[in-house]
Amino acid sequence: MTTVRQPPVATRPGVRPSVVGRTGLYAVLLANAVVVAVFFAQAGFASNALIVLGRLTGLYAALLMAFQLLLVARLPWFDRRIGMDRLTSWHRWTGFSVLWLLLSHAVFIVFGYARSSSLDPVNQLVDLAETVEGVLRAIVALAIILVVGAVSARYARRRLAYETWHFIHLYTYVAVVLAFTHQVAAGTTFASSPAATAYWYGVWGVALTSVCAGRLVLPLWRNLRHRLRVTAVVPESDDVVSVYITGRDLDRLPARAGQFFLWRFLTKDRWWQANPFSLSAAPDGRTLRLTAKRAGDGSAALRHLKVGTRVFAEGPYGAFTTLHRTRPDAVLIAGGVGVTPIRALLEELHGHAVVIYRVSTDRDAVLHDELRDLALARGAELHLVTGPPVPDRLAPRELARLVPDIADRDVYLCGPPPMMNAVLGSLRELGVPGPQTHFERFSLAG
Repeated sequence: MTTVRQPPVATRPGVRPSVVGRTGLYAVLLANAVVVAVFFAQAGFASNALIVLGRLTGLYAALLMAFQLLLVARLPWFDRRIGMDRLTSWHRWTGFSVLWLLLSHAVFIVFGYARSSSLDPVNQLVDLAETVEGVLRAIVALAIILVVGAVSARYARRRLAYETWHFIHLYTYVAVVLAFTHQVAAGTTFASSPAATAYWYGVWGVALTSVCAGRLVLPLWRNLRHRLRVTAVVPESDDVVSVYITGRDLDRLPARAGQFFLWRFLTKDRWWQANPFSLSAAPDGRTLRLTAKRAGDGSAALRHLKVGTRVFAEGPYGAFTTLHRTRPDAVLIAGGVGVTPIRALLEELHGHAVVIYRVSTDRDAVLHDELRDLALARGAELHLVTGPPVPDRLAPRELARLVPDIADRDVYLCGPPPMMNAVLGSLRELGVPGPQTHFERFSLAG
């Protein structure tokens, strides 16, 4: 349907928030890499080149390990600008870099010391573990990281339940502690000067404090403050349900349309399970709403929640918000239950919007009536696109027909991965600049 067009709204000039966030992280990493190199040079070089390389790879593995903790600390400033999906992806690839650096560190050190002794590499490793304080702890830490790396490989990750993978992944914190104690006990550079010692204590202190603050203290404080409870459970269709939640001082909860929470409903059988669900309505300071499709035991159990059930929510998370607007007008493209953050964004967006909702059949169009009424109230266009995946109903030609000026608009996209990949390809063909394309992948849930 076509409605009255609203006047365009000016967007904020200046550097994009995502660029600020990424630049901040890169600058922190680069500055610390330089500092590590300086302290390493000041400590002096061993006569054996293999030992030199071993020490250097060990130091950079320690630095990247601390950086990994920062990436998953869920600090609001970084999360709002970069997004948990991208931070989690960077954490994953940084983890593989740490793994290769640690393996290189172990090989260089063992073969370096073996060159200076009459021992073969295996006996040299045993000798180091028996005679050098902290080496045995380092071997255990490396073994843990090898196991975590194996279960994080794409082949294994797809075959593990998220809870199983997450439980194994938590042992990384044990490896971090063991690696740090090894560095304290055996690190030549660590003890080379008071400044180097203070620096490394500072690096690990900031990393661990960030994790503790972002993943423990802040969620506990917010939940104690807001005391969330279920107020209503409304079936939207046979396999989709909306849950309404209220609490105290929700006007002070820094949630925005397009974001999501990790929800724990404190029932006897589900209190331990956290699921990421987007807000399906813009926060109004009084109520939060999520809408979920049955896709597993956790989402299926939502239909049976009782009014008054206590809720523990971690968040809000995500960069899929109007903070990243670059153009006065927008296109909102939703697929299936991916309509939930799109529907919330439509409430908050200013300027003219075109909403494209892609489903297989009319019956699959969850929240369509709400979208229709909201589009009418806000002067937006709404297009319901139905049909099988093939032929592609959102191919470049179809998108250009529905939105002729799409290259001059911000595009917000949320839906199943195959549909999102296809639409992203269409947008590239239509010449939509990358900074105008906004999407988020919920990789946390696997």
